[in-house]
Amino acid sequence: MRPLLALTLLATCTLAAAQDRITLHASTLFDGRGNVLHNQQVTIEHGKIVSISAANGPADFDLTGLTLLPGFIDTHVHLQWHMDAHHKAIAASPDQQEMALYDAADAWLELQAGFTTVQSVGSLYDAPVRDRIHEGVLPGPHVLTSLIQIQGIDGKDHHTFTPDELRKLVRDTKASGADVIKLFATSGLGAGGGQTMSDVQIQAVCSEAKAIGLRSVVHAIGDPGARASVLAGCTAIEHGTFLKDETLDLMVQHGTFFDPNLLVLHNYLENRSSYTFTDAQLKTIADGIAPTIDVLQRARAKGVKIAFGTDAVAGAHGRNAEEMVYRVQEAGETPMNALLSATSVSAADLGMANSIGTIAPGFNADLVAIQGDPLADITAVRHVVFILKDGKLMKNDLHSTPAH
Repeated sequence: MRPLLALTLLATCTLAAAQDRITLHASTLFDGRGNVLHNQQVTIEHGKIVSISAANGPADFDLTGLTLLPGFIDTHVHLQWHMDAHHKAIAASPDQQEMALYDAADAWLELQAGFTTVQSVGSLYDAPVRDRIHEGVLPGPHVLTSLIQIQGIDGKDHHTFTPDELRKLVRDTKASGADVIKLFATSGLGAGGGQTMSDVQIQAVCSEAKAIGLRSVVHAIGDPGARASVLAGCTAIEHGTFLKDETLDLMVQHGTFFDPNLLVLHNYLENRSSYTFTDAQLKTIADGIAPTIDVLQRARAKGVKIAFGTDAVAGAHGRNAEEMVYRVQEAGETPMNALLSATSVSAADLGMANSIGTIAPGFNADLVAIQGDPLADITAVRHVVFILKDGKLMKNDLHSTPAH
């Protein structure tokens, strides 16, 4: 508890009030929409970008030699899932204070990795952390949360929810402060990904979410559950390991976002001693990498809107950018598409395309500067040295030695 509390207090002390006016000199600027500009001056007032123009004078921050980008966005994390003092993965604990502190600490780690917005799906501990960050008394990224995860059967008494009960649960979840609805249409990868909610149940959840103005993101491993979710008008498919081409075509037609995840699989394998996986489960995880790469490639070829999510759990917080590296180095994504997924595409997925994910006048001053050129070498995204969030300075290592 004490190290976590110290970390939180230290981080809080680093918060800087937004200046009325800030100028940045960027020798290379990636705008989040696919454009690369050079020798630009970015002017920020009251946390918003007000102008971008050719550099014409001194700046408050000289980012020469770096690449300036929109703050990265991760649409799928689990902030409460952490490593304990013995490096064991913990997803739940009766110690609510400890859980909230770890939730806040993981949010801080993700911010320091350049992720200025994350969507946690989800935990009740997210709400107080999100709210304290929004109030400006705790450092962290913009946090959106589902608070809970909706399934077709109540895990306590094994009662099968009726459509009306699910609609009420969606409304109650929004009333409790949720930003998004998360539902499980299928089982997990280890269980084969079979459909676990009926088509009628999925329709009830997603239609009610839409009616009350919330997005709906769906855990869907197998094709039948994902297809039912797309037809029900759900907003985004998470994982999608075994999607068929026909379902990908439907996603294009319906404008459904797709969030395949590679980091989570690698993270489980790299931290296997921290989890309680059997050898058979570890093999299932390892075997899940190839179909994830395959479905990502097929979805890209068909023009599916591919967002950026990591499914970050214990061991992955602060390493979110590795998803971009895996997508490029393993799945053959272009660095440009990986960066677009982590910026403007994910902003659109979150319904925030007019405020984040792009460097342009009127957008939030959520900005990161990295050492190197990520379009030439995607591993440059590991080297974040400068971060603004809402125009507030969150990281400044501009005088550090360049990474090699």
